[in-house]
Amino acid sequence: MGRSLDDVLSQLPKARRLRVETRARELADQVESLAELRRMAGKAQVEIAASLGVKQPSVSKIEKQTDMYLSTLRSYVEAIGGELDLIVRLPSHAPLRIEALGDITAKMVAGVASKRQASRAKARAT
Repeated sequence: MGRSLDDVLSQLPKARRLRVETRARELADQVESLAELRRMAGKAQVEIAASLGVKQPSVSKIEKQTDMYLSTLRSYVEAIGGELDLIVRLPSHAPLRIEALGDITAKMVAGVASKRQASRAKARAT
């Protein structure tokens, strides 16, 4: 007769067993799809549709999409009672939370424009 998973885990050194259990919890906290996320929130597609002001087939379509606007995703997450956070991880920085994508884009565009103006002014001066 084969051994159970509990038997195998109980034979591992404590540090290794803790790493396995931690990773198992991390994997359990991940979701594969919006539909799974909705089910975890205890909502039906009909409820989400009513909240979004669309018909149920539209919710089904959203859940099957592989690419969508952030605004669509944010609306969907809010309809199931959640909040969407956008986190950027760069190799040399701590994780950065983007609060308002439009504001950041406007600041970046303004920064690029002011750099171009400075470059042009410098070129004219020489």
